[in-house]
Amino acid sequence: MTFEDSAIDWLADLLSEAAVAEIMPRFRRLSEGDVRRKTSAADLVTEADVNAERLITASLRQRYPHAMIVGEEACSDDPTLLDGLGDAELAFVIDPVDGTFNFASGVPLFGVMLGVVVKGETVAGIIHDPVGKDWLIGVSGAGSHIRHAHGNLEKVHVAKPAPMSEMTGAVSWHYVPEPDRSRLARNQTKSLSQFNYRCAAHEYRLLASGHGHFVVYNKLMPWDHLAGVLIHAEAGGHAARFDGSAYLPSHVGGGLLVAPDRESWRELRRELWAE
Repeated sequence: MTFEDSAIDWLADLLSEAAVAEIMPRFRRLSEGDVRRKTSAADLVTEADVNAERLITASLRQRYPHAMIVGEEACSDDPTLLDGLGDAELAFVIDPVDGTFNFASGVPLFGVMLGVVVKGETVAGIIHDPVGKDWLIGVSGAGSHIRHAHGNLEKVHVAKPAPMSEMTGAVSWHYVPEPDRSRLARNQTKSLSQFNYRCAAHEYRLLASGHGHFVVYNKLMPWDHLAGVLIHAEAGGHAARFDGSAYLPSHVGGGLLVAPDRESWRELRRELWAE
C-alpha cells in the first residue's frame, strides 16, 4: 500500500482541523480541572489532548474503517491497543498534543504528530505546528518538506556532519537509570551546546531542518517517535537504538540516538557513554 499526495494532504489537514477545533481554543485558557497528572508531575494530559485525539480518530475510522488506530491517550487507558502494531496491514499512530507540559504551562512549543505504518514499516510522518500553522512532512522515498501555511513546500535536510565538539544536541536523561543517567549528563558537555524543548515534535523539526545535530531518547513510545524518525531519515539523517539496531514501530524500549549520519552516530554513541 502506498500513500498518494492527496492522502497525505488530507491527513495533514486533519491534524490542522483538530488543532483549530480542540487545541488552540484551550491554549492558555485551561482551568484546573482541564489538566490531569498521569505518571508524574511532568507527564500530563489535558482536555485538548483527549478531544483532539477523539476528533482525529473518528475521521480516520470513517475514511479507513479497517485500519489500526493507536492514540496516546487511548493507550494510556488501555495499553493492549499497542498489540499488533508491528504486523498491522495499515496503522495510524497519533500524538494529539506532543509537548503537553509546555501546552499546559502556556509555552508555545507543542505539536500534533501522526505516523503511518504499513506492514511494520513507517511510510509517512506528519508533524503539525498549531502555533506556526505549518507542517513538517516526510514520505518514504520522497524526502521531507515543510508545507507552509501559504501552500509552498520547502525541502529540508539534516545538518552537515561535524565533530562532536561542534554539535548541538539534546539528551533526554530523565528517563535513563543510573549510572547511564549521570554519564550522559556529564558527557553531553563535550558538545558545543544543548537544547531541550520538552517536545519531541519540535526537536525532530530542529534536526530534520538542519538546525541541530542529535538527540538521545530512552523512552520509546511510538506516538513520540515514529513520525519524527521517518521525517529525519527522509531528510538524510540516521537513527538507531542504543545497540545499533534499527528502530521499528513495534519497539517500546532500547533507547534511540538520532544523528546526522552513521559516522556521527558512532562518534556520539562512543563519546556520550564514555566512562
